[in-house]
Amino acid sequence: MSTKQWTTDDMVDMSDKIVFVTGGNGGIGYISCKEMLRKNAKVYVGARDSEKSRDAMKRLKDETGKDPILISLDLSDLHQVRKAAEEFLQKESRLDVLLNNAGVMACPIERLTKDSYDLQFGTNVLGHFHLTSLLLPALLASPSPRVINVSSIGHSYPQSGGIQFGTLKGPKQGTWIPGLGISERYKYYGQSKLGNILHANELARRYKDKGLVAISVHPGFVKTELMRNHSSFATRLTQTMSITPEQGAITQLFAATAPEAKNLSGKYLVPFAKEQAPSRFAQDQDLAKKMWDWCESELKSF
Repeated sequence: MSTKQWTTDDMVDMSDKIVFVTGGNGGIGYISCKEMLRKNAKVYVGARDSEKSRDAMKRLKDETGKDPILISLDLSDLHQVRKAAEEFLQKESRLDVLLNNAGVMACPIERLTKDSYDLQFGTNVLGHFHLTSLLLPALLASPSPRVINVSSIGHSYPQSGGIQFGTLKGPKQGTWIPGLGISERYKYYGQSKLGNILHANELARRYKDKGLVAISVHPGFVKTELMRNHSSFATRLTQTMSITPEQGAITQLFAATAPEAKNLSGKYLVPFAKEQAPSRFAQDQDLAKKMWDWCESELKSF
């Protein structure tokens, strides 16, 4: 990889590209959508159908002169994830770039998805795994498909053993492990971000012969709405090290668009667009296969 720092000025024209970005209504997802629209990509934004999302679509149009396409997506509702994928597939037969950008962080442990999974793993990993699997036929119809999973340096601080599969699903909504402290929230977040890397690595391994490139990225400490569940101390600490959303989007935009990134399938990138070895758990192929099998088993009824 070149020693010159890559910037959005280096982005190639994307006139022939179809892109789907989850969480493109804010933060680094919004910046990613904006930059790809500026390079003439056809951009679908997967986000909750809300005033915030509609306002984001308007601002993207105002700032780029291009029309993003909003698809209602709630990654914490697996049936709704299927509806979102079906809506996209009704419109397009091909997908060139899937940017799995959306996520939640440090939520209260007792908060679950609609389907009673831990909110962080259920949203960050299982929801994206489901969406990616449903969109896989469209991805494989592309001559050069890419899947980019937004992870975090937090993947280095997961549960004991990497992923504690027994913690991923609670008995029913609102009753899962109440009362755990803020430090435990970060362990749950860490195992979800580890899951993002394992998912990308296993995608890269399974679909290498199909030409699919899968990369995981750490965007950096970005000041976004993800910080709303931090403790006040953690918020202050992170803010002292934080970068702008524009800076935070650089690494995932490089992974999604740069011609040279096609040689980085199965790799983990950090700011700014640099390859780095992830944690030992993230390099565990057996754990990646185990998580893949777990996700597939859980999704059979969705």
